Amino acid sequence: MGSEKPSVSRLVDESGAGPGRLATVALVVLRIGLGWIFFYSGLTKVLDPDWTASGYLTNAVPDGNPFAALWPVLANVPLVDVLVQWGMVLTGVGLIVGALVRWNAFWASFMMLTFWASSLPLENGLLVDSHVIYIIALTGVASLGVGRVAGFDGVIESTSLVKRHPRLRYLLG
Repeated sequence: MGSEKPSVSRLVDESGAGPGRLATVALVVLRIGLGWIFFYSGLTKVLDPDWTASGYLTNAVPDGNPFAALWPVLANVPLVDVLVQWGMVLTGVGLIVGALVRWNAFWASFMMLTFWASSLPLENGLLVDSHVIYIIALTGVASLGVGRVAGFDGVIESTSLVKRHPRLRYLLG
């Protein structure tokens, strides 16, 4: 890698047209769309003074959930509300603007994994539901460096801080 600039050549073909360009546009739209879903969902929770995760965690977890003993414990931890509300807002903003995409995709996937675990057993599927599809989409966005395209990760990656500490690039993409 050395001093090479970040490249999205794996997303865009040589001519800059065709399936590569279309795939790049689709991935950027996917990143922004996922970001919006997280941002808006979190914002509605932040703006609702009565919102709390405890209602769901104590009353809506399906019977037979393999983690049934965990959810009532989490329902009594006020930090859970803050982490869900602001975690969704901040990961959403990061995905929308393409900043720290891998970091934000990781935490968004973690939230989706916990939401999925709380919804077991699934009503309309064996193991895969919308939470799992979100995780798959977030993994794709994170692994393909989509934050460097129409996002701030390319700019962040060229800063002196990241050049001095190249391992920070693992948070970008």
